[in-house]
Amino acid sequence: MIEKEAKQRIEKLKTLISKYRYEYHVLDKQTISDAALDSLKHELYTLEQKFPEFITTDSPTQRVGGKPLAKFQKIKHADRMLSMEDVFTPIEFQDWIIRIKKLLETQNVELFCMPKLDGLAVSLIYENGILARAATRGDGQTGEDVTQNVRTIESVPLTLLSPKNIKLPSHVEVRGEIFFPLKAFGKTNKRLAKEGKPLLANPRNAAAGSIRQLDSSITSSRPLSFVAWDLIADMNQKTMEDEWKILRDIGFRPVPESRICVNTSDAHAQWSLLQKIREKLDYWIDGMVARVNDNVTYDQLGVVGKTPRGLIAWKFPAEEATTVVKQIQWFVGRTGALTPVALVEPTWIGGTTVQHASLHNLDEIQRLDVREGDSVVLYKAGDIIPKIKNVLKELRPRNTTSVKPPTYCPVCGSKIERKKNEVAMYCTNKRCFSQDKESILHAARAFGIDGIGPQTISALLEQKIISRPSDLFSIQPDDLLSVEGFADLSSKKLVEEIQSHKEISLANFLLSLGIRNVGEQTAIDLANAFGFLERIVSATLEELESVEGVGGVVAESVREFFSEQRNIDLLSEYEKVGVKISHQKIQASRGIFSGKTFVVTGILETLSRDEIKNKIREAGGKSSGSVSAKTDYVVVGKNPGSKLDDANRLGVKTLSEKQFLDMLS
Repeated sequence: MIEKEAKQRIEKLKTLISKYRYEYHVLDKQTISDAALDSLKHELYTLEQKFPEFITTDSPTQRVGGKPLAKFQKIKHADRMLSMEDVFTPIEFQDWIIRIKKLLETQNVELFCMPKLDGLAVSLIYENGILARAATRGDGQTGEDVTQNVRTIESVPLTLLSPKNIKLPSHVEVRGEIFFPLKAFGKTNKRLAKEGKPLLANPRNAAAGSIRQLDSSITSSRPLSFVAWDLIADMNQKTMEDEWKILRDIGFRPVPESRICVNTSDAHAQWSLLQKIREKLDYWIDGMVARVNDNVTYDQLGVVGKTPRGLIAWKFPAEEATTVVKQIQWFVGRTGALTPVALVEPTWIGGTTVQHASLHNLDEIQRLDVREGDSVVLYKAGDIIPKIKNVLKELRPRNTTSVKPPTYCPVCGSKIERKKNEVAMYCTNKRCFSQDKESILHAARAFGIDGIGPQTISALLEQKIISRPSDLFSIQPDDLLSVEGFADLSSKKLVEEIQSHKEISLANFLLSLGIRNVGEQTAIDLANAFGFLERIVSATLEELESVEGVGGVVAESVREFFSEQRNIDLLSEYEKVGVKISHQKIQASRGIFSGKTFVVTGILETLSRDEIKNKIREAGGKSSGSVSAKTDYVVVGKNPGSKLDDANRLGVKTLSEKQFLDMLS
């Protein structure tokens, strides 16, 4: 960026930040999130550092305000380190309170609320007041012995204090969080940069990685810290508040910014306060933990699965940041559909640096009126590609132009067409390289083949070792030796992995074909209805439409797919290479979920995506990939995506993983 451009950008940023400041502080109206505003301020600060001659007194930035181990030993926890149920909205938090009051038959429950630190949970065992062992959480039952590394942390007492008013038991367990203070993290990365060493990715990963070093001298070189949040020992504590005082008295720093909340409104106010001050804290937090304060009551509520009933984590909303769109690129998928993606200036959201943002389709581009060069607000919900929330048109450069749809495929140069009644645009070349690559990758996943990713498939296509999904089963070890990254042993292992997946269910085989509009649930519906592949191939449009869950659009897609000779040839090729399809008819049981449709979003604590979908189907229900007015339930895990927003917008009932399992039982 030249000086003239920098000066113009700085002036625009100063004006816009001042506008938002006035709206927030004077008009009491927040038109941009704190995170996005902080991102704008950071951009301004960065530019001013590069061009200090443009810094003025009215700028918003000028406001005054041991021996290496061979391996880690396993340690079994005497008491399980339990997980927490997550909630994401005030309504879900209120529902939890109502459930507790109902179980306890009371009108009021006193809560102890504390920030949910984003670090590494550990258990510290003290024998006769001396640190004897430290272990990671692991799977809750068994962790790893990291005593040697934890001993290097200054804030972990090696010997407990013994105040006169407390009698220390011979065995004391303290649980808490190891974290990398943000200021210390920044200084550490500066030092690593000067030394020419790789930088640490983020404080959370750096803390976990530091504790899992076999050489404790590496851990010692990193200024980690520890805060306590649980005391497992009888010291006559009656409440969680008592435990906080005892932890402080015996030498620990309990989680700061914690306090008693006498009712739901008080807890909501504390959650809002923590969200507001989170950027000022020297550690990452991603929500608030609320625990029933009285210990007898807490124990009385008990545990369901891996989560205590008397404890919950109320997570903060998705994080946001601002950045600049450098370019809008078009990617070609397995069906030939073109998907636009915004290439943006690298920016930090939710602990990761992002460089791409999803735009979905041309209609979304036009709705946002996003252009190359625009400053935009990104938001991220969970571990998904960030999306563009809105465009900051006040910062739009001059001479920008609206995005025009491509007329030719960016991969093969073939013409692009837009089908009637569809938003998506398609490459007309059925043998487009990108389509072939995505089709083969999609098939490999449907067959359950591990160890073969996009780069390997691209190399196999480029070297003409394969051209279609069925060719995977013809690969020989010698074929892979010319592919970068493969040697004798790795080549044999991949071929063995592929050959071990020649048997496949009819539903998964239908999914592997990549038929447009046929997802996992639709493939199951078709397999249940017809039982045999041959029947599906020869089914009429009317027969396909008669299947529950299969409408006219899907039926036409299936009919169109099997009317093309190249696809019929693909079925023959699968047969020639020895792929066996199990043709038995799958009957969904008439269970408690009969006639119900579920959508799953986020990361679940005890079940994988496949496991929960199987449980839904075994109970007679259906699993869908998108939320609609016909959806009955959305099961919400950790870090949910936009499906939770869709559920709230459409009034679809949401379930935690625990609530879902309770329904099954």
